[in-house]
Amino acid sequence: MTAPGTPIRVLIVDDQALLRASFRLLLDTTPDLVVVGEAGTGEEAVTLARQEKPDVILMDIRMPDMDGIEATRRICGSAADPETRVLILTTFDYDEYVFAALRAGASGFLLKDVVPADLITAVRVVADGDALLAPAITRRLIAHFAGLPEPAGRPSTDLETVTDRECEVLFLVGSGLSNLEIASHLQLSLATVKTHIGRLLAKLQARDRAQLVIVAYETGLVIPAR
Repeated sequence: MTAPGTPIRVLIVDDQALLRASFRLLLDTTPDLVVVGEAGTGEEAVTLARQEKPDVILMDIRMPDMDGIEATRRICGSAADPETRVLILTTFDYDEYVFAALRAGASGFLLKDVVPADLITAVRVVADGDALLAPAITRRLIAHFAGLPEPAGRPSTDLETVTDRECEVLFLVGSGLSNLEIASHLQLSLATVKTHIGRLLAKLQARDRAQLVIVAYETGLVIPAR
């Protein structure tokens, strides 16, 4: 999470130079954003992420040398970059990419034809420590789990340290509710809901809300209708 008043530092990763230039022009002309580098391959992305320690990385998936999924896994799994968030840029050609990127540590997804205002909002949301899961992505994620014969096998012991109230909150996060909706549903204050989510992140060793959604499905806490 960036400090108030500090520009959000962004790394752009895409194998298309023209697309990188377009994103850079947009982001560099936005007062609270600054582009700290560009990469055309996954290998370059990992190297630049370690050097520049950006707040947010706009990450393409299909690139030469190393794809965006593996680059995301290396960046998000590195102790050197604990605060770096990855925002995947995709055309959603292949459903399996969505789930693989979330498992690798991505905090959200954007279509490559995203309108400028939505791109800027997405960068700010992810930099603030939240996850960005568009409705289309959430539907694909739910469809993935709905197609499985049973929950995907994460041991139930993962939830042993989670309280009953935290399980309720996790269930609602996995069901797609916002913090405000969870507060209303459980008749809690917004601050209390944020506290519960913070504890869930710590107990489940999740980077952000996107990974809490995965835990909710993999433990069978949320079972989508088939």
